[in-house]
Amino acid sequence: MDSFKMFTKLPQKIPDPFNLLGDQPKLAFRSQPGGIAKLATTRNISEKDSYWEQYVVLFDSASDVFTLITHNDVRRALYEAPENVATLIRVITSRLFNLVSDHTFPTPPPSSVSSLASSIIRSGTGASGERNTTKEVLNCIRVLQRVLPAVFEIESEPSRFEQEVLWKRVEVRPQDAAGQARGGASGAAGGAVEQASAEPQFVIEDEDESDDDEEGDGGARARAPKSPPRQQTSPKAQETTQKPKETMPSIAERLFSCLIDLLFCCGFTLPTKIQVDHYKINYVIWEKGVGSTTDPGPSQQYESNKTEVLRLLLVLLSRQIYTPPATLFTSPSSYTLHFVQNLPRRDVLTVLCSLMNTAVNATHPGSANVMGTVAGRLPYNHLLMKGEDPRTSLVSMCFQVLCVLLDFQSGTARDVAVEGQTSGPTAKTNAFRYFIAKLHRPADFEFLLNGIVTIFEDEMSSLNGLLPGSRKPVPYMVEAIIFLWKMLELNKKFRAFVLESDKAMDITAYLLCYGLEIKDKPEQHGMCRVLSYMIQGLSAERSFGMKLSSPLKAHLPQKWATVGNAGDFIVQTIYSMVATTSGSLNSLYPALVIALSNSAPYFKNLSVTSSARLLQLFNAFANPSFLLSDEGHPRLLFFVLEAFNGVLLHSLQDNPNLVYAILHAHKQFEDLGTFTLARGLREIRRIQQLKEERAAQAQGRGSVDKGKRRARDEEEGAPGDEKARLLQREAESLDLSRSADTLPDAPGRHTDVDAQTRPLMSPTSAETSISAGGGPAISEKARGKMRAAGRSLSGDMTGSLERLAASGVGRNGFVPTQEWVSSWQQGLPLDVIMLVISELLPKVQNLQSSLSGASASNAIIDLLRNANLDQVLPKPPPLSPRRFMWSDASIVWLTSLIWGEIYVRGMTPLGIWNNTAVRLFYVKHAQAQQRQITETVTNVVGGLLGRTESSQSLGRRQ
Repeated sequence: MDSFKMFTKLPQKIPDPFNLLGDQPKLAFRSQPGGIAKLATTRNISEKDSYWEQYVVLFDSASDVFTLITHNDVRRALYEAPENVATLIRVITSRLFNLVSDHTFPTPPPSSVSSLASSIIRSGTGASGERNTTKEVLNCIRVLQRVLPAVFEIESEPSRFEQEVLWKRVEVRPQDAAGQARGGASGAAGGAVEQASAEPQFVIEDEDESDDDEEGDGGARARAPKSPPRQQTSPKAQETTQKPKETMPSIAERLFSCLIDLLFCCGFTLPTKIQVDHYKINYVIWEKGVGSTTDPGPSQQYESNKTEVLRLLLVLLSRQIYTPPATLFTSPSSYTLHFVQNLPRRDVLTVLCSLMNTAVNATHPGSANVMGTVAGRLPYNHLLMKGEDPRTSLVSMCFQVLCVLLDFQSGTARDVAVEGQTSGPTAKTNAFRYFIAKLHRPADFEFLLNGIVTIFEDEMSSLNGLLPGSRKPVPYMVEAIIFLWKMLELNKKFRAFVLESDKAMDITAYLLCYGLEIKDKPEQHGMCRVLSYMIQGLSAERSFGMKLSSPLKAHLPQKWATVGNAGDFIVQTIYSMVATTSGSLNSLYPALVIALSNSAPYFKNLSVTSSARLLQLFNAFANPSFLLSDEGHPRLLFFVLEAFNGVLLHSLQDNPNLVYAILHAHKQFEDLGTFTLARGLREIRRIQQLKEERAAQAQGRGSVDKGKRRARDEEEGAPGDEKARLLQREAESLDLSRSADTLPDAPGRHTDVDAQTRPLMSPTSAETSISAGGGPAISEKARGKMRAAGRSLSGDMTGSLERLAASGVGRNGFVPTQEWVSSWQQGLPLDVIMLVISELLPKVQNLQSSLSGASASNAIIDLLRNANLDQVLPKPPPLSPRRFMWSDASIVWLTSLIWGEIYVRGMTPLGIWNNTAVRLFYVKHAQAQQRQITETVTNVVGGLLGRTESSQSLGRRQ
């Protein structure tokens, strides 16, 4: 009992008399009345009050700020004491501007372990030792990162609070304005720096002659634009009117200038060795690459500082996400508009090249220390190390800022048509888009291409490792793909360089493989759409098509590797994208099938498998249940037929396998020529009845025992037989209809299912003769009569068929009619295909009847290789590929996608925009389910043994 009393005398909390951990002031800030609570409870706190000091000196990391200050705290203060939030922004920005120009900034990092330990003790005990101006600058940046999203979400466009605090200009006397322009936020830079920065770093041609005034702005960095962001007036109009009053730049304008200075501050974001005299601001490109042939030196210790500054820049640009999609063009973000239109040319080029070089140098050996490089190669290292390393965070942030700036086209930043050409950016609409379009040096293009290809190769190696999940996927893969898309879209010379290089097909293969990897993840379907549009755009180029007959050299994951040339790979991957998604990516099918149609004239020597895949796509799109379910589905069939025509008109002799596949499926083409609504509905009803009968029969038998016996037989079968069975099942699973629940979902007619879906092989004597599938070949005249006869059947519809058409064939309320069917059926490009069938089918039938075995197979291949139908087929028309065309809807969609990805990436570890009223896109929170460690280990072992799932996890999921 005495011992128990002894324990009760112990203090409830272990004392920390020296506060070595530094937690007591932080806990007091969160819990005491003089902390964050005072921001909302006490009105009209003076700017000179000592209360604001803790926001600058208390925190030690970004996580401290985002933990101790929540959006709810700022939101509450905005409603109860908005003047305090305004004062906080003014105090923090003023402190930041003064610190940047202070001679004690940046504080040199500790040079030894002992000095580092003493600095930690001083910061923990609150001792007033040496002032750490670097820490104060970082805290100012972090507090603004936390406060501004809560300000942006205020419901008004733009909010009066935001305009009053951040964008209002104050009238001052001329001498005060001049002094502030020389000092203020950026007075640390001087003439010496301007001379050092005036060296010819850039080789980007600027065809806009109005930038002379921007290049000659001297050392004045805290500059005011010619007019506020929303009220653009010409210089001539200003000259004719009364001389305006002198005004200071707004806080937002000064903040942008200050952030640019911080991005190029020696000792903070750049090595101190490049500092010129006592001028610490030096506008040099961060890394060697575009616009710079020299490397300023190692800067690993400054990478986290760069990330902090870029994060605040991204927060300022994120004002866009609080705008509804409908008003994205009419209510542009003032912050982004100012940044892309009012920065001097030097700033734009330096920032642009620094971001590009850092992002593309992501995996450069010199960008990481030795330990980081070794640790990065260890398997499963990402499971042991928490969080991202500073280099990865910096590269991700560079890519995100680049994507936002290159995507911005709201308000006056919209591309304009120049000299009757297609619309494009100018230096006055969006300077970043404009200068990207002006890149022209082959060395710069090669640098960018090699860097992007390296990123893609790292992603592929993470998918193709011997140990499943042993390497972490590239975290900035999405941003890298969007950046590549912007480069290809904006810079025609870069697009030509990529397509003419030996890596054009490698990039295409990487993009398609990445699409196959993410196609089953609903949250990644937006990226699948990006990939499909990129492939469509690339396929419209002639240089792309000329490389389709060359073999692939890229190292791809084994599960996606194919036999044949690049054309075979594209056909089979696009087939996989369509066949294995069961309609969940229905909106992507047009772009993918158009890519096939664009590429078809260049296909050569397509393999048997690729030919079979094209015919399976045709059968799926020609299925009545798919054709009649949506108004846009017939165009997919149209594009597939166009692809066939492209092959038959331009390279018939080079593709005997595909020609044979078309001849083998001649019955489907003939039926399509006489297709009517009544016939399609009858087919749907017949298949539905047949499926019901089969289901009833299956219930009558011992289906469970049969399934077990089938599985046992398959396990004992040969590997070749197992592959054939897998191909058969994949073909049978090609179901795109997904219409009403009462409708069948089979891809083809069940009576001929074996003939239609089995993989086509070279014709042999063992195959069923083509003539067994239907009658003799038909002439063009006869085919026209068949179409006329088919149209005459349009009135032959019973009442039950009409009810079926009205009650479930169409999707989303669409009801097909015979007039609608006739409108697209008569325009299907079947003429060339029917002419080829009428000419070659009788010859192939004769060979099959007269020869047998290998001799018949060789004779048919020789016949198709030597077939010359120039006198029969029409003259090939000029190639007119379908390019991806931008619209207002697609621009809004991509902007939403980019910011959605940035939002998700910002959720951890800081949660920059969490729980704010985002209006550009919908945020759906899904509760993550963590898997047990035993299941993870079992899955890894199962993967090593060739199994994809353990029996335990499979049982739980069933």
